[in-house]
Amino acid sequence: MRFLLLLFSTLLLIHAENSYESGKALYMQKSCYSCHGSKAEGMHMYPSLANRAKGYLAYKLKRFRDKISDNQQQDMMIAFAVGLSDKDIEDLTTYLYEYADEENEQRYDDSYHTHGDGGS
Repeated sequence: MRFLLLLFSTLLLIHAENSYESGKALYMQKSCYSCHGSKAEGMHMYPSLANRAKGYLAYKLKRFRDKISDNQQQDMMIAFAVGLSDKDIEDLTTYLYEYADEENEQRYDDSYHTHGDGGS
């Protein structure tokens, strides 16, 4: 039983990583970065997508795919979303929900400890 649990957990991690990487590649391939930024931080009047709720992102992308938007500004998203499959949307939303800035990932070293009284 433990073996099956371990195997299942490993497969989930592999799938999650593949989904993240596929979403990252799709984000760059579809040129999402041109409006939403290379770090999904949002630019000008375009919203930030990094670390947003996965369900909300999927909901919006599926609406755009179905050629439904809430306002004129969102109409431009329809052209980008029309060709997306359910798997594409799953991968994109996984990438955006789990987004981590790789450049700053190792920015702080929590293992650093001072010794002595600070040199006074």
